[in-house]
Amino acid sequence: MLIDMAAYGSIVQGGPKLDRDEFEMAESNTRLVGNSFKLGYRFQRYWDTSMAFAFFFAEVGTGVFLVSFYLDFIPGMIGGLAVTGTLKPYFHLAHMGVPKKSWRAILRPDRSWISRGAIAIGVLIGFGALYIIDLSFGIAARLSLPEITGQIVGYLAVAGALTVMCYQGMAMSASEAFTLWASVLLPVSSFFYALTAGVMITLVAAWNVLGVEPRIMLSNLALALLVLDAVIVLSILLRARAKSKGGKFSVNLLIRGEYARSFLILVPVVGLVAPVITLAVGEGRWMTALATAMMLIGFFAFRLLMFKAAVFEPITHDLAGSIGLPTTSST
Repeated sequence: MLIDMAAYGSIVQGGPKLDRDEFEMAESNTRLVGNSFKLGYRFQRYWDTSMAFAFFFAEVGTGVFLVSFYLDFIPGMIGGLAVTGTLKPYFHLAHMGVPKKSWRAILRPDRSWISRGAIAIGVLIGFGALYIIDLSFGIAARLSLPEITGQIVGYLAVAGALTVMCYQGMAMSASEAFTLWASVLLPVSSFFYALTAGVMITLVAAWNVLGVEPRIMLSNLALALLVLDAVIVLSILLRARAKSKGGKFSVNLLIRGEYARSFLILVPVVGLVAPVITLAVGEGRWMTALATAMMLIGFFAFRLLMFKAAVFEPITHDLAGSIGLPTTSST
């Protein structure tokens, strides 16, 4: 009975019901070892749908801005800043629950990834907006500022964009309690997923203003990035599975457990394989738009399911020591 309670502890906390295979895995990790009792897996539920939306919109918007910056595509830059500057804060503040007090987290860049991310977004939005204004109206020239001023402003916006594209994955990888997240590949996946979204959305949005060669270049780049995304996702799963039992449990949830159907259909099939086939076989703006939509569905599913499948590593409680009896750790 005690084993059952530990193995199903996540259910009491609102976690999903475990199937037979998952229960056996949890039960094998729930036992007396000497005088210590090892508890089963507990799901994290603090970061969920609202945070998945916040991460997703921040990375998509920033990726669009970065690619549009490279192409000097002003509508893309404006759209990217608008998505990152509105939807990311909205879903982030909605998640934090007390928007009037959440600003305090922004004041601790020495210890808070929220603070670092907020600063990066401020740099991106501020300098990005100045760059767009200067590019559109030549403000620097009108104010008799050095010609390089506009370039410096643009590069500062790019620096902010690169930080936003990576920092959310860095925040996740810093969470050592979750083996599924604790990997250097998480910020890598954030960056390349954001870049993939930026390339594909900008290709569709700027289709009529791009020449044939830029369209071919972006299409080929999108194909390469989709393949790279697939390799990164697979590497994250293999690394987590091999690293610890908690990591193996999380991966099993994604590939043969409760989330398997959603993950396998939406992430690799709809989000990666189908866009590659569509871009390779189809031609024209609408086929590219279809591939882009499928990629974005897979991207969001990856973001959300990586949150849902994360479990704390099992922890050990010394039962004998807690009541003052000799324990295996006594000297």
